[in-house]
Amino acid sequence: MWSVVVGAAVVGVAVSLVLTFVGGDGEGGDEGKASARSASAPSTDRASEAPPAEGSSGVPSPLSPSPSVSGPPAGFTVRGDKEGFRIAVPEEWTRSSVPSQYGIAVVSYRSPDRAHRLQVFQVAESSPEESFRLFLSDGTPRPAGFRKVSLRKVDDGGTVGFRLEYLASRLRGEPDLGTWHVDDERFVGVDGQVWAIASYGPDADGGVDELRYLTVALESFCPPGAGCLTVSVPG
Repeated sequence: MWSVVVGAAVVGVAVSLVLTFVGGDGEGGDEGKASARSASAPSTDRASEAPPAEGSSGVPSPLSPSPSVSGPPAGFTVRGDKEGFRIAVPEEWTRSSVPSQYGIAVVSYRSPDRAHRLQVFQVAESSPEESFRLFLSDGTPRPAGFRKVSLRKVDDGGTVGFRLEYLASRLRGEPDLGTWHVDDERFVGVDGQVWAIASYGPDADGGVDELRYLTVALESFCPPGAGCLTVSVPG
């Protein structure tokens, strides 16, 4: 692992629940932008059960950042993004961003054919678990044809958080590729803030590419102002 390890810091006071919406609802939603939500919204999950009881506090155990990093895997490049974070993405991918109602802008990196995308954004909820509970609750717009595959706690030595895997028949503003496959991971960074990195691609590839792009991105991610070792590459 060549990463700066993202870890957790307990946030003592809950922030207002503002959901950063990563999947367009296929109707009126604006995919990739932030959407405000009330904390009083019902928490029943239409697709499946609520987030698992394990790690119910939603706050992962603290981890220390790695003191150094080596180069990214072949075919990837480390980007020092304009929003202040560092991440590794495939070479030749292009960047775009849209304003968010919370934290930094929502940043996307896309493949030249637009069949794959990595999206980075800051989460307003006080924990990864709470963020997904809100995202899966009744009343929250989700992509057309949304189907939850799994929601699980992840601790692979690189990140500690929750990962939602789901399918969608269409994503607003993206090409029609048939069924989309999404791996969306939300975690507490070394800066104590909750972050999300989501990887999108065609379900036809079996989810292999999406998971690989997500894993490399997570291993390399360093939030703004965290003091991690950076590589100076234009965002």
